[in-house]
Amino acid sequence: MRRRLLSLSVSIPLALGLNSAAQADEGMWMPSQLPDIAGQLKAAGFRGNARDLAELAKPPMNAVVKVGGASGAFVSKDGLVLTNHHVAFGVIQYNSKPDRDLIQDGYIAADRAAELPANPDYRVLVTTGFDRITDRILAGAAGKQGRAYFDAVDAATKAAVAECEREPGTRCSVANMYYGTDFYLVRQLELRDVRLVYAPPNAIGNYGGEVDNFVWPRHAGDFTLLRAYVGKDGKPADYSPDNVPYVPPAHLQVSTRNVKEGDFAMLAGYPGVTFRHRMASEFANQIDWQLPSRVALFQKMIDVIEGTAEKDETARVAYASQVRSLKNNLKRAQGELDGLRRSNATRVRREDETSMFAWLDRQPDAAATRADIAAAQAVLDAGVATRERDQLIGVIQSQTQLLRAAITVQRLANERTKPDAQRETGYQQRDEVLITGQLKQAQRRYAPQVEKALLTELLTQYQALPAAQHVPEFDAVFGTTPAQLKQKLDAMYAGTQLGTEANRLAAMQADRSALAASNDTLLQAAASLMPALLRLDDEAKASAGELLRLRPAYMRALIAYRQSQGRAVYPDANSTLRVSYGRISAMDPRDGVHYRPLTTVQGIVEKHTGEEPFDAPKPLLDAIAKGDFGTTAEPSLDTQTVDILTNLDTTGGNSGSPVLDAQGKLIALNFDSNWEAVSASWMFDPRFKRAIHVDMRYMRWLMAKVYPAPHLLKEMNLPAE
Repeated sequence: MRRRLLSLSVSIPLALGLNSAAQADEGMWMPSQLPDIAGQLKAAGFRGNARDLAELAKPPMNAVVKVGGASGAFVSKDGLVLTNHHVAFGVIQYNSKPDRDLIQDGYIAADRAAELPANPDYRVLVTTGFDRITDRILAGAAGKQGRAYFDAVDAATKAAVAECEREPGTRCSVANMYYGTDFYLVRQLELRDVRLVYAPPNAIGNYGGEVDNFVWPRHAGDFTLLRAYVGKDGKPADYSPDNVPYVPPAHLQVSTRNVKEGDFAMLAGYPGVTFRHRMASEFANQIDWQLPSRVALFQKMIDVIEGTAEKDETARVAYASQVRSLKNNLKRAQGELDGLRRSNATRVRREDETSMFAWLDRQPDAAATRADIAAAQAVLDAGVATRERDQLIGVIQSQTQLLRAAITVQRLANERTKPDAQRETGYQQRDEVLITGQLKQAQRRYAPQVEKALLTELLTQYQALPAAQHVPEFDAVFGTTPAQLKQKLDAMYAGTQLGTEANRLAAMQADRSALAASNDTLLQAAASLMPALLRLDDEAKASAGELLRLRPAYMRALIAYRQSQGRAVYPDANSTLRVSYGRISAMDPRDGVHYRPLTTVQGIVEKHTGEEPFDAPKPLLDAIAKGDFGTTAEPSLDTQTVDILTNLDTTGGNSGSPVLDAQGKLIALNFDSNWEAVSASWMFDPRFKRAIHVDMRYMRWLMAKVYPAPHLLKEMNLPAE
């Protein structure tokens, strides 16, 4: 039986067709799987050819792009990209100043010369290839364990990526499917010159703010238009006034027809991460510790940043994007926790796993599979001992600007002493352009008093941990008492020159000896922390290597068990291109409560208070009162629609995903999930899972009647009415 289970790694992409017992609306499918479910797609209402969806070089898939870590789509032949306002919020914030607040006022580029450059590390990625290379990645890992297994997979991954990236302008990666069971080489065209074209005011793009976040009914016009540029030779290039708009191989046509409940809908995008195939113990850890601790931590960080920046307008603008991201993640974590508790996810997953083990024990040679699963569980158990420390140290690095910059340049100098193929992922030559961009933009997202206050909170929590979780280097750099911490942080930020862009970029070019001789206090602190960070990284890789080796036993058993039940299995999301399908769908979340799947502008007026987050702009309110909705009005409601509800399977990263009708026309733009379904990253519940989208009719009306941009409507082949 063990050999039979192992053989599933070859047949997985071909063996996952849906059947009559499966939920047709569940699943984030790889495009290559769609021909296998062509019958189900057709039965659901799709009128195209499923085989075309599997071809990344054909429409509509070659029009769907990865934008700033989320999703988007080309909507004109001249590189116009449609994505969410919140996905492009960092671009809007980057171009905002106290005397030019694009966040509040929005922005419309009158012509291409007026389009504003995005932050230097912002990217649009166009997927051009997706090839299975499992045998190549795992060949060198056979017979190895722990860190050696990790290193073998890592070396093979880097070699595949380096070979793939020999073509200039190409960004490649290796995607891990089914937790170490299958690997795919992803090839993407990397467009580095991205510009802001059209952004509605924040009071439209984020109407309702955090109050309405993950809530239906919704009334946000969460969209923004960007444009991708290339050099005159048509190849990806850094920003230059001489660059020309990128000509995509295809673009989506925004629909001009009306839509209604029950209509077919299909979404394509780059969902971030789901965990639906994790072990029952991981479900329990997520609900009992991870989510409650994350909620508390994010709330503290938000309170500190907002409290410190409250009276400093420059600091408030600088941290607007970070605060918005934290608030979104906080609300998501709380919703996920509530949803998993409501669904009794721990019990349901444990009972399902118990049944799987009972089935497995009846198969020949189950003992070997069971042994690997038990070994994987032991690795997970070991990680529980340091989870609080590991979470704090991760946040200290990710949520700061100058300290992160100092750590980055120290790590980069360390990695440069190795051959490029042996450098840590993220610090190879291919990554230095992105690192440069990150160091440049730090200037506009930093205020010393805010960063010091944030570090004070995080390190105070670290100091309160049990002694067994303390790291000697962190204790030496930051002290072990509140008084020592204050003294050291004051000295550290008083003695650094990294607050200036030129000094950060100079530090990036310095070698280890030059950095060692530096008297910059933050660089010195980062150098002192580096041995600990490298040691913790080594420990994490050893654990990751073991899980990479052992998890496939669990996955193969789970896949075989699901197939014995006649159930579909699709890979957990991992930021690769996926497709989900379903319909425009109402919902009954609670007894006596019914959610209609369309909202209208009347809801904007009803919610309007004149104060953030329900401060609809006067031009919008005037246009609603005038009632001139033209061809974008919904006939059955005799008014203008705003947002749409579907039962599409989505998660974080799907923000900005285009929603298509049965003919492949763009009818909506995904931007959120409902509160009842936030937990879908771990457990899909068809009773509650809904996705929230901007109705393209609302976007068209805003661009025609409220904040007019007739030149952009013309470019998208849309009527300016």
